[in-house]
Amino acid sequence: MTVRTYIKTILLAGLISLSIGGILLHTRIHPIKTNYSNLVPAISCILGILVVPVLFCFRKTISYGYILNGFLVIIGTVTMAHFSIAHWPNPATLQVVLLNTLLADILILWGKFFIGKALFDLEFFGYDATREKTGVSYRYPNMGWWFVHLVVVSVVYYLGFMLWR
Repeated sequence: MTVRTYIKTILLAGLISLSIGGILLHTRIHPIKTNYSNLVPAISCILGILVVPVLFCFRKTISYGYILNGFLVIIGTVTMAHFSIAHWPNPATLQVVLLNTLLADILILWGKFFIGKALFDLEFFGYDATREKTGVSYRYPNMGWWFVHLVVVSVVYYLGFMLWR
């Protein structure tokens, strides 16, 4: 086994284990039987467990895995942030906000994003430790591109919430 294959395998295992942990955590806190709107995050978790790792396995489909993984993280971030804001703790001290909202879950979800980013970058940009990181920050596949999409999805979600409530 080459170092490249080993690192890719370890990162895929991390991606799968975070996805499995996410669905177990979600089904414990928000069972589908109590509210069928909990089905959407469950389907997202299943996509993260089954589809995303398979897409990351092949060079031809790794871009699709990268984009699907990124958008699943953005959608999860926006919806969990909305849930936390809708159920804001009172009183809202720093400790309560850190421990009694979905901030920890969102941070775990972003760990999944960064594992996917590492898989994508290592596959397309190589494993050369001396290579400089270049490129325009707001262009695909850089982090600015994801930030723009996070903001746009958040605004569209907010407008949809405000207009159709």
